[in-house]
Amino acid sequence: MRGVPKLLSHARDIARNPMAWIAARWTPDPVTVRRATFAALVMSVVIVVTGGAVRVTASGLGCPTWPTCRGDSLLGTREMGLHHTIEISNRMLTYVLCAVIGWAIIAVRSSARRRPGVLRLAWAQFWVVVFNAVWGGLTVLTKLNPYVVSLHFLLSAALITVAVLTWHRLGEGDAAARPLVGKPVRQLGQVLAAAAAVLIVVGTMVSGAGPHPGESSGSYTVRRIPVDWRTVAQLHADFAWIVVGLTVALWFVLRAVDSPVGPQRRARDLFLVLMGQAVIGYVQYFTHLPAALVDLHMFGACLVWIAVLRVLLSFRERPQTDPRVPVPAAPERLSVT
Repeated sequence: MRGVPKLLSHARDIARNPMAWIAARWTPDPVTVRRATFAALVMSVVIVVTGGAVRVTASGLGCPTWPTCRGDSLLGTREMGLHHTIEISNRMLTYVLCAVIGWAIIAVRSSARRRPGVLRLAWAQFWVVVFNAVWGGLTVLTKLNPYVVSLHFLLSAALITVAVLTWHRLGEGDAAARPLVGKPVRQLGQVLAAAAAVLIVVGTMVSGAGPHPGESSGSYTVRRIPVDWRTVAQLHADFAWIVVGLTVALWFVLRAVDSPVGPQRRARDLFLVLMGQAVIGYVQYFTHLPAALVDLHMFGACLVWIAVLRVLLSFRERPQTDPRVPVPAAPERLSVT
């Protein structure tokens, strides 16, 4: 019985502040923390691809209700068919995504080097997932309203943005950011990022007007954006070439001003990703949007946005320590034993 008070004390400590309790017992190395945040980034892309699979396989209403699947059943039954299996699998992957982000939060919180800014970014991922999960339920309740579905994808892009920032910040120091390129170059990069954002938004309109409404059982008439998808696809292609042109211009400017090699490589990587995405886009257009290529194009859109963010982030550096500021002593680890 002597151990009972100690066990109760441990239980109170865990309930009061579980993060501090874990941090007192586990100190991950920097590689583990970086891998945790990278895993969160990978899962944020995976959830987009599986969500796209739900749409192109017409499984968007495989579970016709939310938060349950049908009636009082959370998971539904096998008798509901293949569309149900695809839809419920995507819903379950949201829990996997939350678990991976939870691992990233715990790893950042428990690391020997306290990074409050990085921890806030990690927590931001969690709250974006929660909000997007609720918004995903709204897509079901509105019977796949194309505008609601479009914002669902854009929220996924927001999640990818925060995941990239979290992962990138772990590779930087905590000193003030120092620009590696001049202001005009940074402004050109910002214009490029804005054009890429418009490109992605217009891409969601193509999906909203295209031949993949996300449901094909005939039980519901899924609303579509009332425009010719080919016209919107042409606009999408126009913006794509604008982004390509800005990328090429940025690369030449970086070479002309003899910038560090990092920004030049990131601009080159973006160009290569854009070329691959362009090939997929034109092939799917001329083959009348086959499901597999549409989903692959969504994956490519994620890669394009990640590449754009990495270009912007390459314009700066944050040293590990600021030579003007003395390095504080490492804080003592919390002990609750």
